[in-house]
Amino acid sequence: MRPGQRRLGYRICQFLCQTLFLLMFRGRVFGVRHVPRSGGVLLVCNHQSFFDPVLAGVGLRRECHYMARDTLFRQPLFRRLIQYLNAFPIKRGTADVGAVKETLRRLKAGALITTFPEATRTHDGSIGPMQPGVVLIARKARVPIVPTLIWGAFEVWPRHRLLPRPGRIVVAYGEPLTPEQLDVQPDEECIRIVRERILALRATWQPVHCAS
Repeated sequence: MRPGQRRLGYRICQFLCQTLFLLMFRGRVFGVRHVPRSGGVLLVCNHQSFFDPVLAGVGLRRECHYMARDTLFRQPLFRRLIQYLNAFPIKRGTADVGAVKETLRRLKAGALITTFPEATRTHDGSIGPMQPGVVLIARKARVPIVPTLIWGAFEVWPRHRLLPRPGRIVVAYGEPLTPEQLDVQPDEECIRIVRERILALRATWQPVHCAS
C-alpha cells in the first residue's frame, strides 16, 4: 500500500467515527486544504479529550498515526485494535527514546502523525503550554507541522466523565510551518508560533462551535 492510501478496514472505522462525529457531536471540519495529501506530516493539536486522536483525523482522506500510553497495549484485543489503527506505545513520564525513533521512522516513511505537546488532557478546557520536542522531531524528519485545533471536545468528554455526551465539536487545521521555516527559528519560538496559530484558529472558529 502506498503512503496516503487508506486500508478498507481503516476506512470502515473512519466512516463509523465520521457518522458519530456528525450525528452525536454535530461536527464541523475546516482547513483540510492545509494538510498535505501525502508525505510525512506532523499534526500538532491541543488536547481536550480521550477522543482527540480520532477527532484529529476524522475529516482527512489519509490514515493517521498516533502515540498512546503503553498501558493501553496490555489488553490483547484492544492492543490489536489500536495497533491496526496505527497507534504505537509511549511510556509517559520518561524520555522514551524508542517512541521517538518510531515516530521518526514513520514520518520518514510518509506517515501523518498526530501529536499532543501539552502532554495531558486539559483540566478546564483551556489550551495550555506546549512542549517543544515535537519541533525537533519535525526538523529531524524534514516534515511540516500543521497546527490543529480541537474545540468542544472538553464539554463533550471532560477527563472526570466516564462516557461522552452529545454536544458540538469543531476541528480546524491551520497554515503549516514548513521544514525551511523550522530551520531558522529555535524550538521554543517554533512551538510558540504553533500555539499562537492554534489560538487564532480558536478565535476564528469558536463562534461556529457556539452557534446553536
